[in-house]
Amino acid sequence: MAKKRAKPETPPARSGGEAAAGVDAAHRRIREILADARGRAWSAVNSAMLDAYWEVGRVVVEEEQAGAGRAGYGGRLIEGLSKRLATDFGPGFDPTNIRHMRAFFQAYPIRDALRRELSWTHYRSLLRVDDPDARSFYEAEAVAARWSTRELARQ
Repeated sequence: MAKKRAKPETPPARSGGEAAAGVDAAHRRIREILADARGRAWSAVNSAMLDAYWEVGRVVVEEEQAGAGRAGYGGRLIEGLSKRLATDFGPGFDPTNIRHMRAFFQAYPIRDALRRELSWTHYRSLLRVDDPDARSFYEAEAVAARWSTRELARQ
């Protein structure tokens, strides 16, 4: 014979004030959960995109160096890649952005040294700084002070 399941106990009814306090507490906890998840998702996406742009830059540099004996090859390479990648992935692959990716790889040849707290826009701003020591200083300050990309550009 099958056992009867016990009915789950229903929580005691709350007064209007207690119910509102319960909703407030639940709302705060759920907000924290969702905000944390969004932050982790943003961090994961940002890290993956930095890795991808670094790799694109590496491939462009390697291909250009392999074809160094051919005049004008680098320009044609970037233009050709831009057209094809824009068709495949959208407008974020114009020639200027591919040149930024190449410069990114050249300025940061050790991928593990990248600061994951910084976004691609941060790095594009940092690429304008020619002196590697000054660039490193601004990079560290941007992380320590949690500068936005606008604040980094102002500095």
